[in-house]
Amino acid sequence: MARCAALPALAGLLALAGCATQARLPPPPDLISSAAPDGFSDDIRLVTIDRADFDKRAPQLFSRLSQAATDGTVDYLVISGGGAGGSFGAGALVGMSRRHDRPTFEVVTGVSAGALIAPFAYLGPKWDPQLQAAFAGLGGVHLPHSAARAVIKRLLFPLDRSGHGALFQLVDAFVTPAMMEAVARDYRHGRLLFIATTDLDKEETVLWNMGLIAQHGGEAARRLFRDVLVASASVPGIFPPVMIRVRQGTHEYEEMHVDGSVTTSLFAAPLIAQIMPAPSATLRRANLYVIINGKLVSAPAATPVNTLGVLSRSFSADLTYKAREALLIALAYARSRNMQLRLTEIPPDYPYRGFADFNSAHMRQLFAYGVRCASSGRLWETADYSLSRNLQAGASGEATASACPADEAEGQGTP
Repeated sequence: MARCAALPALAGLLALAGCATQARLPPPPDLISSAAPDGFSDDIRLVTIDRADFDKRAPQLFSRLSQAATDGTVDYLVISGGGAGGSFGAGALVGMSRRHDRPTFEVVTGVSAGALIAPFAYLGPKWDPQLQAAFAGLGGVHLPHSAARAVIKRLLFPLDRSGHGALFQLVDAFVTPAMMEAVARDYRHGRLLFIATTDLDKEETVLWNMGLIAQHGGEAARRLFRDVLVASASVPGIFPPVMIRVRQGTHEYEEMHVDGSVTTSLFAAPLIAQIMPAPSATLRRANLYVIINGKLVSAPAATPVNTLGVLSRSFSADLTYKAREALLIALAYARSRNMQLRLTEIPPDYPYRGFADFNSAHMRQLFAYGVRCASSGRLWETADYSLSRNLQAGASGEATASACPADEAEGQGTP
């Protein structure tokens, strides 16, 4: 009876949510359009299914990579989403710097928490202090202990579009004019930085060329750069969406952008490029590094028989499966183009409490773990080793923070 009684209550919540809408400008009416933020050209971004636009831009992008790869090899870094798990990726980069084996990445892509790391990864070891400070600051982004509880709260109350609280303040503080100048300078040298958001009106992934935005210069560019990063990390139901004003001709529209992880956990290229058969000669000597800011296998646990418990486990399952699927797509992309893939992830036996665990002490521990594993040369593993270990997950017993992703010899080196 109690379970049956919960159904009308949930229906009531949804009805209230339907009433709690706010006025907004309409979005652009077409799936593919030339609409762009006012003052910017439409080539600052790409809808990932737009083959015609990708075909038009690809030659110039690959030409830029050839220019940037002064040693003849393209080093490509892909950083996944993962919420609090981003502390692992941030620590891994700092550890690589300390070991003095961190490449100058010609391409960096980021989604969600990975989007917050990506500018620092792009700018190199000199920005490690700012990277560490930014992820220490995430401990002040007081997410509810239960992501599901936050969603229920959002169902009851209208979305507050006036700001994103601590997340907005954190990103606004680290996207400085100095960062913009540095990103623009590296972009002029041919290097690329792309961030993914989800356009909810289109229900599609949008990739933003952050170097081109930075090159535009001025406060308008800084605000757009910041807003894209905030949008990419704005988990629906926990943070409000980011509304981006765009213009097409004489018409002004408003787009709703949220967490890039809604549609993709990570990306090595636009979706349409990943399924195109012809490899590019530019990528035939490329190294593809993939940082998974989470686990690819979760330990079994009894799900509470209540709405919050079911939603919480559903969030976790969704993130895990999306990370696996996106990784398989990246792996296929790398193999079709003869790229060498290196992978790192939070191992199954690390006591990781999930993407919403923004406890400052836990984040510091995970950051230090990433630093330790990278600085000791035990960070990168092969895809085959990752698959083998994850299939055996759970057999080792109690979780421990001692083992690194590539502790065993067969997990290290090039694939």
